[in-house]
Amino acid sequence: MESLSAAATYTLRFINQTNKSIFLTGKAGTGKTTLLKEIIATTHKNTVVVAPTGIAALNAGGVTIHSLFQLPFAAFLPDNKELPNFSPTYKFENRNSLGRHFKMNNVKRAVIRNMELLIIDEVSMLRADVLDAIDFMMRKVRRIEKPFGGVQVLFIGDLLQLPPVVKNEEWDVLKKYYRGMFFFHSHVMQQFPPLYIELDKIFRQTDAEFIDVLNNLRYNKITSNDVQLLNQFVQPNFDLKTNKGYIILTTHNTKADTTNAKSLEDLKGKEFSYFPEITGEFPDKIYPLDEQLRLKVGAQIMFIKNDLNFDKQFYNGKMGVIHSLSEKEIFVNFPEENKTIEVERYEWQNIRYKVDENTKEVTEEVIGTFVHYPIKLAWAITVHKSQGLTFDKAALDVSQVFAPGQAYVALSRLRSLKGLILLSPLRMNGISSDEEVLSYAENKATEEILKNELTVETLQFWLHSLFNAFDFKQLVQEWRNHIFSYKSEAPKSPKTKHEKWAIEQHDKIATIAEPSIKFLQQLHKIFNETELQPEFVKQRCDAAYDYFFKILDEITEELLLKIEEVKRTKKVKTFHDELLELEDLQIKAILQLKKVKLLTQIIVEGKEISKKNLISEDANVYKINKLVKVSERFKAISNSLVEDEDDVSYYYEPKKKKTKEPKKSTIEDTLELWKQNLTIYEIAKERKLTPQTIFNHFSKLIQMEIVQLSEILPEDKVKELEVAFQDYKGESLGELKEIHGDKFSWDELRLYKASLVKK
Repeated sequence: MESLSAAATYTLRFINQTNKSIFLTGKAGTGKTTLLKEIIATTHKNTVVVAPTGIAALNAGGVTIHSLFQLPFAAFLPDNKELPNFSPTYKFENRNSLGRHFKMNNVKRAVIRNMELLIIDEVSMLRADVLDAIDFMMRKVRRIEKPFGGVQVLFIGDLLQLPPVVKNEEWDVLKKYYRGMFFFHSHVMQQFPPLYIELDKIFRQTDAEFIDVLNNLRYNKITSNDVQLLNQFVQPNFDLKTNKGYIILTTHNTKADTTNAKSLEDLKGKEFSYFPEITGEFPDKIYPLDEQLRLKVGAQIMFIKNDLNFDKQFYNGKMGVIHSLSEKEIFVNFPEENKTIEVERYEWQNIRYKVDENTKEVTEEVIGTFVHYPIKLAWAITVHKSQGLTFDKAALDVSQVFAPGQAYVALSRLRSLKGLILLSPLRMNGISSDEEVLSYAENKATEEILKNELTVETLQFWLHSLFNAFDFKQLVQEWRNHIFSYKSEAPKSPKTKHEKWAIEQHDKIATIAEPSIKFLQQLHKIFNETELQPEFVKQRCDAAYDYFFKILDEITEELLLKIEEVKRTKKVKTFHDELLELEDLQIKAILQLKKVKLLTQIIVEGKEISKKNLISEDANVYKINKLVKVSERFKAISNSLVEDEDDVSYYYEPKKKKTKEPKKSTIEDTLELWKQNLTIYEIAKERKLTPQTIFNHFSKLIQMEIVQLSEILPEDKVKELEVAFQDYKGESLGELKEIHGDKFSWDELRLYKASLVKK
């Protein structure tokens, strides 16, 4: 990010060098979404992003709260009492019932156990009871009795925008447990409040007078002068047809839908319909826009995403007019700029999280894609759906009484007062903001508090990281549990013949229990001294690492060797799964040791704690190298290795593990696979995209002169296209397609056109 504000800089530092939970807020247009992307791109922590709704999760690049934590759609009561029958219509859960029917697959369990940072976006919509349910589930799955199981949580959102939704029947019961339904009313937040950081630099508006009105409206301080100023823009007979480029903001879906449908119907000319390309898992409830896009020439539209291309020709909320249409093309004109562009399809990804078994990093896996034109009809939109959009011109329909916050959301979509039209006078009643939220805003941290907290919390983070890495109680206990598990086995069980081996490993790991406790006590004493000596901490840390690593490394190798043996034995699946759980803990313990050793070195050297500085090639290839060594040992021991890929999962030369880098663009991902000699259709299958989407990527790559047209199309086809394009004027391909029919596909025409418009 360019020129980060002080609040944004502090947020990044608190994320990377502390374990303190943060509530990041800010008025509309202060860059919360931009900062979220920066955090995800630069943090060294295993990060998971969630949001209360499917659309919010999709926009944030994450998953829904209910899907990740396997929460039922029910109100949560934060106690263990017997659940009475409140209502046949509304479902309630508590700790007992939630724990009883709770089932989570191993993938999600691994994600939650390896998570270090949980980001909850659009937190204004998050209910207090749901947050308490998240806290309960995370403690249970991680087996750590700390808030959120010891995970740092970043809450992002503006509480004066979209509020939580609670039905009256639910509130009748929940009000016995909660004072209100915002996330900060939850029991976990009341006991462990997050640090309140507010972004205060507004990027959307520059008009000081308008900013003052918005601030007054936001904080219930709106004056008669403010109302008088706004009511200068009242035009009850405002005509959209004669005033192009304006969008109506209304409070009701039906009103917006009716306006858009009627306006489209009034246009003459042929109507075109466009549909998305959907691959893999992409449920309709998270479609980012309507499946059918109906358009005519002259239709008023807006973009619902920012332009990802270098020239940034549009942004989320930019208005335009349909200039021309064909079966596979949409051209949009921006009248005020006297410019027409072709709209390219946009790719939305539905992801799930998983854990890399070698590095224990939480990674994303694309499970489905939705590719569609990122535009929608825009004669009207609801205030709710305008969240996050920026308009140059808007007509506000405030004839209905606004809910708290809606007046602020509607007005704050505009860049300035110049583009404002009010269809009826603004009334004072019904537009006040929630007093509970305004009261909570008084917790905002000053810069002095942030500075002092950062110093204290950074030391706490260092100590916490050292304690996490050198505390082997859970690991030792799991080995002890494993030893006891043999006692319940039948005498002739295949597992029993491995008991002697298990005892040997347990005895080895038991030797680190007491030294670990003594070292933790020593660390506690060092950090409690008046003046901390970082160099001395590093010396002790390095010595402890050398001692503990040697023992853990030896046990890990023996465990991997045993897994290699057992996975070739019949009727031992349960035993094999038990060993895999032990292996997960062993590898995690080793990687934590390596990371904390590097972290300590960075702190002592005074470097920034960041993803870039915490990359450890040694940690990334540790398990891969260990597996290769184990495979060699197993060959020597057994002399009967079955060379079968389905049977053996890790006999290969160690590949240099790629370090965790910022997420590539979708076109870069396609190019990388192309360089691996995959065909366009193989790339589409690999990436869970349609071939047409991949062809569109190659049009862009040809235009950027990264790929040559001759690499994709045969020479004779290129020559035929050259002849066909002789009289081409450079805009729509529709006429060419009409002339030549099936001789050329749309993809071939696009590829050739891209070779003519190089940048």
